[in-house]
Amino acid sequence: QVQLEESGGGSVQAGGSLTLSCEDAGYTYSINCMGWFRQAPGKEREGVALVDIDGISDYADSVKGRFTISQDNAKNLLYLQMSSLKPEDTAMYYCAAGRCLPVHERGGAISPAEFDYWGQGTQVTVSS
Repeated sequence: QVQLEESGGGSVQAGGSLTLSCEDAGYTYSINCMGWFRQAPGKEREGVALVDIDGISDYADSVKGRFTISQDNAKNLLYLQMSSLKPEDTAMYYCAAGRCLPVHERGGAISPAEFDYWGQGTQVTVSS
């Protein structure tokens, strides 16, 4: 069973940076990708970034060039480095694990339907 726990959220001014972490406790052979999602009040959950089994990453257009997803497999940690933060980045951020198509076969948005395991979320608030 996969258990995910996020940390690192907080409040920051526009233009600032934050790094989120996700600890992955447990293992299942069915998992081949990890991702970060976010959900703002009144909005649908949005895929932000994912990394596939080959270590290749994919990003939502809204965060390309500003966010970086990375893994430390030895420590079972997933990171999301966020820079040049904007007020519209304010949301609850979730770590997720699932079974996804490889990035080179993907098209379109990162869908929550591809992910089976979710953390509880960590809040990121960006003030102008």
